[in-house]
Amino acid sequence: MNLSVASAQACLSATASGMMALTGIVFAMAFVMVQFNAIAYSPRLVLWFARDQALFHSLGAFSATFMYALFSLAWIDRGQSGAVPLFSTLLVAVMLIVSMLLFARLVQRLSDLQITSVLQLIGDKGREVIRDTFQRLDERPKIETKPVEPRDGAAFGPTTQLIVYSGSPRTIAKVNVVALVQQAERSGAVIEMVSAVGDTLVDGSVVMRVHGDKVGLAEKDLIGLVHLETERTFEQDPKYPIRVLVDIAIKALSPAVNDPTTAVQAIDQIEDLLRRLARHDLDAGVVRDENGCCASSFRCRPGRTI
Repeated sequence: MNLSVASAQACLSATASGMMALTGIVFAMAFVMVQFNAIAYSPRLVLWFARDQALFHSLGAFSATFMYALFSLAWIDRGQSGAVPLFSTLLVAVMLIVSMLLFARLVQRLSDLQITSVLQLIGDKGREVIRDTFQRLDERPKIETKPVEPRDGAAFGPTTQLIVYSGSPRTIAKVNVVALVQQAERSGAVIEMVSAVGDTLVDGSVVMRVHGDKVGLAEKDLIGLVHLETERTFEQDPKYPIRVLVDIAIKALSPAVNDPTTAVQAIDQIEDLLRRLARHDLDAGVVRDENGCCASSFRCRPGRTI
């Protein structure tokens, strides 16, 4: 198959110019819809929608198609040779087809911004984190052998180290429990997590207490195992989905919105999450090392922030 120089230039020019226009239109529409729905539902959902992988993949595919078509266009009839790079031209056609498929997928994802879909997605996130974080009551052993430990950490011995946060306000998004237990095992200590996932740390906030440290743990290593973000996330935070659903319900009942149906749907999702929480052991408890030794463990307190 041979393409004339004029035909190849026309096709590649139309592809390059059309992809830039499509990129601008699609993403302007997408972010306007995201912003509108975030204002209508909850501002906490802005980053959740904006970080959608479909948006990033679509942007990459659109930009790659535009750039490749543009540079392929420069190689056509190079040095007045009359040659047309057939492989590059066909590759641009394949990339254009992929871009159209991603565009269709993106349009489908925009339909997920309907309030029913949004509430269902938030509820699914909550159910997932509850399942991964807490143990079901019917799965607990019939005979409990774990000793009851006081909340002040007196059973762990004297506090040998305080891990204090320094910096601008940040929210605990995730805690690397496995790595913290390994740190405690190496030093023969007990690491008590004072601030829980979802709590906001300000300058001077106590993050952890270390009891019985025999080796000496580097504060930088410990604080690095606590992942901080500018706002709360759904990961490891079963309280956050309930908080977002409450925000949506309150806004739906406000005089400006006056949408009681949305409020009822949000309450239904909240009820389902609370029923699931009632069937789980909500005590974060103690995570011990492989030997089950309490002298080398990580203890996490329940969070304060709802």
